[in-house]
Amino acid sequence: MRRTTDHAATPETLPDPGPASRRTSPGSALWRFADPRSLRWKVAAGVAAAACAMALGIGILVHQTTQNRSLSIARAGAVEDLGKAETAFRAGQPPQSHPATGAYYRVGDELPDELRDRIGSGAGPVTWYDTRHPLRGYEMWAGSRVNGTLLSVSVDMGPEQRSLEALDRHMRYAALAMLAVVVPLTLLAAELLLRRLRRIAGTARRIKRGDLDARTASRGHDEISEISSAVDLMADALQERLRGEQRFTADVAHELRTPLTGLVTSASLLPESEPTDLVRDRVQVLRALVDDLLEISRLDAGAERADAQPVPLGELVTDCVRRTGLDTRVTVTGHPVTATDPRRLDRIVTNLILNAHRHGGPPVEVTVDGTTIVVRDQGPGFPPEILAHGPQRFRTGAVERGHGHGLGLTIALGQARVIGARLILANAVPHGAVATLELPDQEG
Repeated sequence: MRRTTDHAATPETLPDPGPASRRTSPGSALWRFADPRSLRWKVAAGVAAAACAMALGIGILVHQTTQNRSLSIARAGAVEDLGKAETAFRAGQPPQSHPATGAYYRVGDELPDELRDRIGSGAGPVTWYDTRHPLRGYEMWAGSRVNGTLLSVSVDMGPEQRSLEALDRHMRYAALAMLAVVVPLTLLAAELLLRRLRRIAGTARRIKRGDLDARTASRGHDEISEISSAVDLMADALQERLRGEQRFTADVAHELRTPLTGLVTSASLLPESEPTDLVRDRVQVLRALVDDLLEISRLDAGAERADAQPVPLGELVTDCVRRTGLDTRVTVTGHPVTATDPRRLDRIVTNLILNAHRHGGPPVEVTVDGTTIVVRDQGPGFPPEILAHGPQRFRTGAVERGHGHGLGLTIALGQARVIGARLILANAVPHGAVATLELPDQEG
């Protein structure tokens, strides 16, 4: 079956590496900034799209307004020139002449078919905007029928059209310049918000790692401040609940200690027999459980302090394995020595070995290489929920509830934190569990 949740820890559990080691490298920071999934780019894209839509709407409005104004002025001018042309025509001046009035007119078949159709049988005047020849230029026509004769004048719209194109071009340049200013400002504004959100996420991660005093300390009255307040309130409630559980554990352990001492004394006075041996064995199990509870209560209270001294790791681990009385293979590379607390290190290694034999499978191997101690077995490995969520006291991942009380690795993790070590739990391929204890690299 699966191992107990007493093997709990995420792949990197202890200790908190600290702010310095959590700083991202320049490459990762650059990737985080350039990541298109980032909220900053989504906000920037939204603002840029809104700015482009606004610029497009304003551009279309200005274009249409300017064009309509130009056409209106051109129509009025063409009608005025047509009146002058009619006067010249009635005076008998020849067609296509340039009289003093400035009118330039055409008669008969020289009129475009579209203008001719518009005039029809009416007298006019009628106007028509000729866009058939963009390369040659646009023209505004005005025509009428004078004494049965079709008469028309045209006004060159080339300058107006070029002015309109220049206006459109300048509006595009202005839109690009606006985006060049708006997008960086949006990124800056989004970064200020994201920095606050990252601070909240960092606080949540610190709480997850066990820093129950971590708070966001955010100020303001916006939605992010509401999130910060909610995280702080959640942390307060979580801290109070955990402290209540810790106080309960400590109180229970202390209350049990006195009657347990009497029980141990009474068991020692019983006559030798098979029932007596069974009673003494169960009393010893109960005594070990109470000792574990007391140790956990001290670890929870933060009252434990390491007594560091030079320790030959190979000799300590070998002696630890020998005292367990279990079949465990030990491999030591070189003669590693480090400054640590030997009593606490012995406690950690013993728990790891007992845990491997109790919940794993043979052979169990212990390797000492430098300041790293690895305990590996060939069992089914740690349950995924244990690797994901950490230790669960008095809960096991096995069907056999009697195969552990879920405190072994909880104590190992707590003692590793005290001596500044790092305990990493993982599953080996194809099977087996691996517990790696990384001690501070300090030679004694």
